[in-house]
Amino acid sequence: MHEHLTLTTLQPILRWLDIAGLSVFAVSGAIRAARQRLDLIAAAFFAIVTATGGGTMRDLLIGAPVFWMRAPAPLAICLGVAVVVWLVPPRFWPERALDWFDAAGLSAYAVFGAGKAMSYGIPPLPAAVMGVVTACMGGVIRDVVAGAPSILLRNELYITAAVLAAGTYVGLTGLGLSNTAASLTATAAGFLLRGGAIRWGFALPRHRG
Repeated sequence: MHEHLTLTTLQPILRWLDIAGLSVFAVSGAIRAARQRLDLIAAAFFAIVTATGGGTMRDLLIGAPVFWMRAPAPLAICLGVAVVVWLVPPRFWPERALDWFDAAGLSAYAVFGAGKAMSYGIPPLPAAVMGVVTACMGGVIRDVVAGAPSILLRNELYITAAVLAAGTYVGLTGLGLSNTAASLTATAAGFLLRGGAIRWGFALPRHRG
């Protein structure tokens, strides 16, 4: 039924969230490379794996064509972003720029991932999980490749923000809210929660063991 479904058949708001998530995740990957004083090819690689890692896993799991294999635009965006970031001296990037770009990508991609999964007939709960996978895996791959401590190991809200964004989107659309309103509300909720973690260190209680 969904074999020939493409991004163009999704709601316009989801297409924009896809572009936004891809772009800001590419920025976060390229910033990581720039801060480690790597060359332009490495910056492009970091931008690509950060921006496409989660979406690739999502597409494989939901049985969709891997999005960047079917169109040149995602890779072109990543390469363009990498060049721009690499040319800007690191001193011009705020200290926590990587975290804020990552927060924007996290919230946008959590909603887009859930929406794309639902468009392929995935039930609401697994679709929300696919939103979390889409949002988190790119950053995890970026940190592993860079040899940096994974963002998942920090005691601040990260996966929780993705869960909030994806879960809010699935819940609101299930209640009959328009796709645009649900998408914007869910993206804002995820970003605000992650932003609170960045700014004020919001965190869940640690295990007592």
